[in-house]
Order: sequence, then structure tokens, then C-alpha cells
Amino acid sequence: MADANQVGVGRINLSSGVGYDGAGDKYATYLKLFSGEMFKGFQHNTIARDLVTKRTLKNGKSLQFIYTGRMTSDYHQPGTPILGNADKAPPVAEKTIVMDDLLVSSAFVYDLDETLSHYDLRGEISRKIGYALAENYDRKIFRAIAKGARQASPISATGFVEPGGTQIQLNSTQNNTQATTASNLVTGFYDAAAVLDEKGVSSDGRVAVLNPRQYYALIQQTGDNGLINRDVQGTGLQSGEGVVSIAGIKIYKSMNLPFLGKFGTANTISNAGSFIGQSMDSGSGRQTATYARSGTTITVTLNAHGLSVGDKVVFDATAGGGTSGTYTVATVATNTFTITDTVSGTVSGGTACAFNIAGVNNGYGEAGDFAGSCGLIFQKEAAGVVEAIGPQVQVTNGDISVIYQGDVILGRMAMGADYLNPAACVELHVGTADAAF
Repeated sequence: MADANQVGVGRINLSSGVGYDGAGDKYATYLKLFSGEMFKGFQHNTIARDLVTKRTLKNGKSLQFIYTGRMTSDYHQPGTPILGNADKAPPVAEKTIVMDDLLVSSAFVYDLDETLSHYDLRGEISRKIGYALAENYDRKIFRAIAKGARQASPISATGFVEPGGTQIQLNSTQNNTQATTASNLVTGFYDAAAVLDEKGVSSDGRVAVLNPRQYYALIQQTGDNGLINRDVQGTGLQSGEGVVSIAGIKIYKSMNLPFLGKFGTANTISNAGSFIGQSMDSGSGRQTATYARSGTTITVTLNAHGLSVGDKVVFDATAGGGTSGTYTVATVATNTFTITDTVSGTVSGGTACAFNIAGVNNGYGEAGDFAGSCGLIFQKEAAGVVEAIGPQVQVTNGDISVIYQGDVILGRMAMGADYLNPAACVELHVGTADAAF
């Protein structure tokens, strides 16, 4: 029998390629499927990117945003020159957002595994890479908005009063029940809308982000009282795509909201999930702590540090004989973590040290900074995001793929986030308001 004429699905222009070699790659077009899947995973799981101010950063490490304060008006006196307001208004201040380091998520796909698997291996991995990047992206932005809600206006010139951020208490008791009670939330929304109006914040682009349980509690409470768009029902109402509107504020749900010091990863109302992500203090992210060293093991003590095994930390032994440097977290407990020193020695407990997460250059707060935080209401000017590298995909090929008989599939981005206009930030909380950081 004659040989079958195989369709060149994976080849560009019907090339006769037999390996990984540019245009001669017999799998050349398959990589494009992965790219699309990664972007789909990212776009479907990030909501914050389009709700705040986003700028592209080129040829620099940070981006400057300018604030201008209010101006006054008065009546002209006939015969007198108009030479500008006597108070030299408007006052001007600046906000600089610094880039965090390159964030990556990657996986190695072995050729034989891909050949033998009965499902789309690359597509599944690509979606998970997109999810990982999107999760990090949203968590940073939401923490930055909560931070902004606790700040005064950057305009501090004498004689000028500009509004700062707002924290609204839903209930004096700090627990899950009060944070997810629909009547508390509805009252908080109207208070927030009034505050934003009084501060002169535009009503265009006002949104809210809630924990999933808060969102669904609102649907049950507001479904019969006209607060929901009657044109959006059924699956659209359940999707969490901002179909509930209270006081003109469009509502989204997200598990990436810092809810009572945790992210919504648990399936119970107690929200036993941990606060996942980088734990940082204000400014550069540097945190003061204490440590002890026994042999090569350094044990750092800091309550609710929020680190995970595998995190990279920049350790600074401000006292004692510990070796400063960048280390990988080896073990973690609630209030301690360990790293492995390059040399052996003994340092008694309680010795001063400092550390920060390697690669993070903005202050996004610690778990303890969000103990009562349970929702955000904001306008587009509330926070800014600077992107040097938007979400991208890279895949190895050529000699590397031949040597390892597989591909490293990598998603990457470089971004940083911080609050911009505190007046546009509103944080909902239960119990005592969390302090600024």
C-alpha cells in the first residue's frame, strides 16, 4: 500500500522539518496554542487590571504620577491686573510606583509524557500558569487599594486641605458573620457612595470587590428589592462579573481580596485559608525581626510573617554573627521560618535582624495589616499599576529541547502597584479599623 499523505498540521508552510529547528520545527504551530491558553487563563482570572490606572513602563525602574490640589476663585476688581491666585495654587505632589522584579511561573513538559497523555497537557499547564500570574497581580492591587484607604492626601501644603482615604465600619464585632451580613454591606455601600460624592470623586468607574460569600449574600438579600439589573438574571447573575449594583457601584467578587487577614481559599465560612503571598512592611518592604543560629540553621522569629517554603528572602544580620545574603526559606511555622546559612556558628535567640522578600520593591502589607478588612470600594484613580513586561509566554526550543527531550514553558510579567489617590479608596472593615502601613 502507498504511504498516507499526512496533513502538516504542526508544520509551517508544509515544511518537512523533523525536529526543533525554527521554520523546520514539525511542531512549530503548536506553541501558538499554548500562548493563547496562557493569556486566556490570565485574562479570565484577573479583574483588577482593568479597574485601576495602568501605565506601561519603558527605559526606567519607576513611574511618576503627579497630584494637583484644588484652586479657589474670586471676583475681579475693575482696573486690577489678573496675575494668578495669591496662594500660588494649585499645590503639586508626586507619587512614584516602583517595579517589582520579574515574576515567573514555569513547568517542564517531557516529550514522552506529552506523547502518551490522553489529554491536552500543554493547554492545562498553560491555564495554571495564567492563573498563577493573575492571582499575584490581583492580590497586589487589592492590598494597595486597602493601603490607600488609610492614607492622608499627598497634598500637604499649608492652607490647603485635600481629602484622604476612607475606612467604613460595618460592625463593631470583628468576625465572619458580621463581614458577610448583607444588611451591613448594603449600609456600607451607601455610606461609601456618599463619602465619595462628598470628596468630589467621579462617579464614573466606581466599583467594589467583595469576598465570594459576601457577593452571594448580597444576591440573596437584594434580589427582590430592585438593586439588581433586571436585564441580567440566571447564570449572568451568578457569574460575579459585576452585575449587582448598589448606589451606582458595580460589584465584583474575588478570592484574591484580603478578607480578614486571609485570602478566600477555604470552602467554609470560617475561611481557614492562609494569607498567601509576600509579607512586607511599608516602604521598601524591609521588616525587623529577631533570629537565632545553631550550626548552619538560622531561625527567624516574626509573628504572622506570611512566608512559604521556597520563598526567597534577603536576610540582614544587623547583630550577631549571621551571614547576610539572599536565602531560600527552608521551613515555616506561624511565627518563625528557617534558612540555611553558608557557614556554621551559634547566635543566641532574640538577636536583631531584618529581611524582605527578594524581588518585591513595594509595600503590600502583612497578614496582620488586614485583620478586619472585608471589602473594597474604589474608583479608577484609586491605584496605579506599572508594567514593564505584560503577561508573556516563552518556550525553549533548539538544542535545549533536544538535550532535555522536552520544553520549559514559562509565563512571565514585571509589574508594580501602589495607591494613587487616597480619596478614591474606601475600605470596609469589621471591628477596629486596621492601621496605616
